[in-house]
Amino acid sequence: MARPGAGEVTATVIVAAPAPRVFAALTAWERQGEWIPFTRVRLVEGDGGEGSLVEAVTTVGPAVLRDEMRVIRFDPPYEVRVVHCGRLLRGPGVLRCTQMDRDRTQVVWHEWFHLPGGAAGRVAWPVLWPGSKVGLTQALKRFARLVERGRLP
Repeated sequence: MARPGAGEVTATVIVAAPAPRVFAALTAWERQGEWIPFTRVRLVEGDGGEGSLVEAVTTVGPAVLRDEMRVIRFDPPYEVRVVHCGRLLRGPGVLRCTQMDRDRTQVVWHEWFHLPGGAAGRVAWPVLWPGSKVGLTQALKRFARLVERGRLP
């Protein structure tokens, strides 16, 4: 489902590195587990670019969340768009890199999820959303540190 859902979350970070390097690190799909906690990412189909299918599996204790994403736009070094197409997580997402000066890039991660659980999901989202934003923001901060230290891509 490519249209935005009711669950929306945005996180942003400034990375002390040029946009091409930041974009390459963001789209090193199988290395995302280094900066997204409890998550293993793998490329299921394609070369990582447009049309590819990416799977992220997050495991916390006994809970397992499988997120399948189809890459629908791949515009280096500026933007990658995905559509979450799994059983639970559905809806569009975008990662944008904006070069601010020679060695600084702003990264914006924006997701619009269709919430499971009907009315109950819509009621629960305001409670869950701050944790989602905090989690995304912390992941992006970890990502920035890894890029700035030369550990990604």
